[in-house]
Amino acid sequence: MSTPPQQQNPAAPAPHWQHPEGAYTSPIPVTRTHLGHALTSEWTKIKSVRSTMWTIGVFLALVIGIGLLVSAQTTGMDYEDAPYTIPAFFGLVLGQLCLITLGVLVISSEYGTGMIRTTLTASPARWRVLAAKFIIFFALAYVVSAFAIGFVGLVTAGMYGDASNVPWLGSVFKGALYVSLLGVLALAVGAMLRHSAGAITAMLGVVLVPAILPAFLMISPSTQRVGEVMMDYAAPNALAKIFALDTEGTGGPQLVFLIIVTGAAVAGAFTLLDRRDV
Repeated sequence: MSTPPQQQNPAAPAPHWQHPEGAYTSPIPVTRTHLGHALTSEWTKIKSVRSTMWTIGVFLALVIGIGLLVSAQTTGMDYEDAPYTIPAFFGLVLGQLCLITLGVLVISSEYGTGMIRTTLTASPARWRVLAAKFIIFFALAYVVSAFAIGFVGLVTAGMYGDASNVPWLGSVFKGALYVSLLGVLALAVGAMLRHSAGAITAMLGVVLVPAILPAFLMISPSTQRVGEVMMDYAAPNALAKIFALDTEGTGGPQLVFLIIVTGAAVAGAFTLLDRRDV
């Protein structure tokens, strides 16, 4: 007795938007892509490349390692008028360079290997690709930064008990936001320059020149004011205000200034990506 042939289920009909009048209709259902697919793709990329593991690993080693070393050298009297997160500042001054490097590599490495052509072929909506890169990188940088700063603050608070009554959670969120925005700025510069070495060099200039140049500008009375403003908004001094190491200000104006600069760079990156050929 022969086995009756099994009846195969017919393929699901293609969505209405796939077959306009007179056009070819694919028998395979096609899913309309959206930002969620781009986010999934970018998350797969960023977690699978070795540069992410190395830069994030060095960042955590610098912030937590240096922070705990500084914390071990302090006493309870050092925190009478200061938050417990101050030791994290010293590691963050160096650690921010890791996030800047990773921000550049998130997009410039694709231009270096030529994979950006594959990416933009798979997702012709260029704004979606770039937006997904910004969102994934900012979320990763912010979570890692907040964890590192908060960990140093918790360990320091455990070591010195009730020595400080100064709230320190604000420095965790604001410090993580500041260094994450620096990384987003680096990603935007990398998207505009499309060259890893050039973008990293430009970002090192953005971070280091405002910290060094005021020493020369303040020699002359005519440029002294420019030097003072530049030093006030330099990245290390902005972080010092956020962590209450500098009592003149809370770092709010410096954070707003970085948000404006980063927003302008992000807008420039979207504009150039849309106008340029790959």
